[in-house]
Formats: sequence, C-alpha cells, structure tokens
Amino acid sequence: MSTRLRGVRQPRRSTRRGLAGWAALAGTALLLVVLPVLAGPPRPRSDAAIVPIRGEISDVMRDSLQRRVDRALADGAKTIVFEMDTPGGLVTSALDICRMIKNLPPEVRSVAWVHHRALSAGAMISVACQKILMSGSSSIGDCAPIMVTLTGELQELPTAERAKAESPVLQEFRDSAARNSYDPVLLRAMVTVGEEVWWIQALTTGERKFVTGTEKKRLIDDAEAGKAEWTLVEKYVDPQSKREVKAEQPVDAANELLTLSQREAVAYGIAAGIAATETDVAEQLELSSAPVRIDISGWEKFVMWLNSPLVRGILFVIVLIGAYVEFQHPGLILPGATAAVALVIFLAAPYAAGLANVWTFILLGIGLVLLAVEILLIPGFGIAGLLGIAVIGIAVIGTFVPAEPVPAPGQTPIFNWPRLPGTWEALQRGVIYVSCSVIVAFVGILLILRYLPQLSIGRQLVAPNPAGDALVPEYPYGTTVRVGEIGIVTGDLRPGGQARFGQEVVDVQSQGEYVEAGRRVQVLRNEGMKIVVRPLPDDGAA
Repeated sequence: MSTRLRGVRQPRRSTRRGLAGWAALAGTALLLVVLPVLAGPPRPRSDAAIVPIRGEISDVMRDSLQRRVDRALADGAKTIVFEMDTPGGLVTSALDICRMIKNLPPEVRSVAWVHHRALSAGAMISVACQKILMSGSSSIGDCAPIMVTLTGELQELPTAERAKAESPVLQEFRDSAARNSYDPVLLRAMVTVGEEVWWIQALTTGERKFVTGTEKKRLIDDAEAGKAEWTLVEKYVDPQSKREVKAEQPVDAANELLTLSQREAVAYGIAAGIAATETDVAEQLELSSAPVRIDISGWEKFVMWLNSPLVRGILFVIVLIGAYVEFQHPGLILPGATAAVALVIFLAAPYAAGLANVWTFILLGIGLVLLAVEILLIPGFGIAGLLGIAVIGIAVIGTFVPAEPVPAPGQTPIFNWPRLPGTWEALQRGVIYVSCSVIVAFVGILLILRYLPQLSIGRQLVAPNPAGDALVPEYPYGTTVRVGEIGIVTGDLRPGGQARFGQEVVDVQSQGEYVEAGRRVQVLRNEGMKIVVRPLPDDGAA
C-alpha cells in the first residue's frame, strides 16, 4: 500500500515543479521586458556635459545645479560646460555656486559658455570657470551690488555699505583671477565704480596690459618726453570680422561698470573664443564626442514657479480668505481645507528652495499659539491677538528672505540681521507682496460678504438666516397649561416646585410666597419655560 501511494504522488509533484519552473521563467521574461520600459531609454553618456544656468540665480538654482553636476560627474564627464543666460540674482547663491565649481575634481575642466548674457552674479560664476566662451551676440560683466527700493527702482549704496557688500564679491573675483589667469584689473572694474581702466602697450616688446588711471598717468602721462616705454593701444583685431578696429579708451570710465561684448571679451583675453552653437563649443574645446545636455527637471521648474513672489502672494490671499470664511461659518470644511493646503504650499515651497529658515517657523508657531489663546481662552480681542498677528506677519515676510553665509566656519546662527543687498532686496520684496496680499484679501472678503449669499453656490454652502417664528422656543408642555388653568401643588413651592394640571406635572413658580403641597394654584403667566402661579383660597373661589 505504501509503494502504491508513492507511485501515485510522484507524477503530481513533478507536474507542480514543472508549472513552478515555467511560472518563474515567464516572470523573469516579463521583468526583462517591463523593467527597461519603466526605466525609460538609457541615459546617454559622454565625456562632456552642458549644464544650463538660465534665469535668476537663487537657492533653487544652486541646488538644481549641484544635482546636475553630480549627475555629470557620475556619468564620467571630464568637461562641464555651464551655459550662461542670466541677469544675476542672489549673491549668496552665486558664491555657493562659485565654490562648487572651484571644488570640482582636478581632472574635470570647467567652462562657461555665455549664451547670451552673464551679468552680475552670472559674471561671477563665469569667471569661476577655467575657460569662458562667448556666443555670437553676448555680454558679460556689471557685477556691482545694488539696492532695490520699495518702488522697484535701483539705488546706489552709500560708500560704507557698498564697501561692505563689495568685499565678498571682490574677494571671489580676485580668487578667480588668480586661479584662471584672468586680468584682475578688468574683473575689479566689473564690480567697483570710481576707477578708470586703460589698455596700454609696451613700445619695445608689444606687451599689452590693463592698468588703472593712476598707473596710466605714471607710465605715460608723467613720463619724460621721449622716454615713455608705454603707449595706449589704438587698434585690435576683431575676433569675428578679423579686421582691425579702433580701441575705445578708456576701456572703462570712472562712472561706469565694465560690461564686455563678445568681441571685447575675446580681444581683452577674458574669453577664449566665440562659439555660436553646441557644435562650435565641441570644436573649440576639442571634445571627442558631442556633449550631453543636462537640463533642469520639471519638478525644479515647478518649485521655482511656486517660489515666484506673485504665486506666493496669491497663495497668501487664499489663506486669508479661506481662514476668514471658515471662522465666520464653522463646519463648512471646504474653505478651511483650502486655506490649510494653500498655507502648506506657501511654507513648503520656500523650505524646499532653502529660503525659509528655522526662525520663521518658530515665529509662526508662536504667533499661532498667541492667536489661539486670544480666541479660545481670553474674552474679547486684545494684546495677545494683536501680538500674534504681528508675529505671524513677521514670520510670513521672513519666508521671502534667504539665509546669508555664516560669519565664520562652524557658526550657524538661527537668526542674523541682513547684511547683503540681495537680502535687503528680498526683505523689501516680501513686505511689498505680503502687504498687497492683505489688501487684496480684504477686498476679496468684502466682495464675498456682498455677493456670495446671492450666488447659488453660496446658498448651498451657507444656510439662510432663520425666520422670526423659527427662533421662538417650542413650548415644552403641550397645550394643557394655559393662563387661568387651575392645578394642584404636588410639592411645596419655595417659591419653585411642581404642580399637576390634569395628567401633566410641570415646573411652576409662585410670586414669592410659600405654598404648601396640596393647595390649589392658578396660572397667572406662561412665559415659555417659566410658569407663574398664585394660590387659591381653600374655599375654591377664583
């Protein structure tokens, strides 16, 4: 019997193993087909990468740039070309990007391709690279710290503030000039005003260099007649037309900031050449293969859009209006939920971009606590509520302000007073947009109060005011107890107690006198919840 059972089970076990094997084989084949589809096309690899830097320089751009540079290095790129097209931006973000470029591995070559402009912070980033290429129509320079007024106008900084703001920028330019062999006089002229720059040439050797007005005066103007060893450069070869053109002198006037065109940048030695297309870039750099473009991701573009002052201002308007409607009509849920979502996005966007510091969230929490205490615990609206609103306003404005570099290595203060012009500009922008948002929200609330009850959606969300008769409380004792009715006191009235009227016992109250149980009483007044009675004589006369 045992032998027969083993003989019966053996084919079934074999069949199960066969089915399992086929299932495993089919699953493996399916994975081999599905995984490449889910992963998308293979990422191209090259020994060079183009990393665009477009638009305003910000903390979001800095973080995006770090991610894309890391990807280029992981793919084995030995040359990273930063395609520059920016009007400038935050000095703090630009300084971080410069340090990132200078800390690239020694075997990696950094190149700035100015296509089409690299102004202000863009110029600082460009000269941090080992080589600069210019497109067919481009410009580079003008990196002076500025202040933007509340009306949006550019304002020159006072002397002391300018010197303080220029210090880290000048130090960065000096370091770039020493690292990458750029002329320090030209780079300084991009940052400071008040100094002339002249282009001079040695009479004997033909050497050309750039000097300040003081140096030019010493070498040329004050030299004895016939003994001057230097002279002004009169002509140079245009790198695009290959023809001699007149050299403008001075190269930079005392009341101007140096900004160079593509021709001047090449002729003055700032740029190595002109490259109109990516193919030209590859030829100029002698790349073995076409460079791979690593652009900003869709998520990063979305975060930048959320961090635009206009979008953040609209979000804050939604927060204010939604919170007001929810407080006025508790239980609607939709306005409160909308305000909560808008507030989360309003705070999460700058946090993801590195704008919101720890102190802004601390202040926001303190303000919300003060406001809750005022609403829930303290009657009326006083100092705690006003203080809470003020603290919340400061925290909201603070989310527009980026963090500045730490004053010394290892120091990470929770809060520091703004020092750089870019920080003050962001602070002013925050004040403007938050103030405008409050005004727009106030107008929106007035419009809601005026027109929402008349709309169909308003009538669905908010119930109409009840009629006058609906506000009269329902009489709790039916229709048996009326004025003039006579009943029997069931318990002593002291002066309140109970009396029976027919089959119903109700609460009654005398006019102040004591009425013992068993006495007959008559209803004098029925005031809804209060029934006033008077005792009747023992003989029963009314």
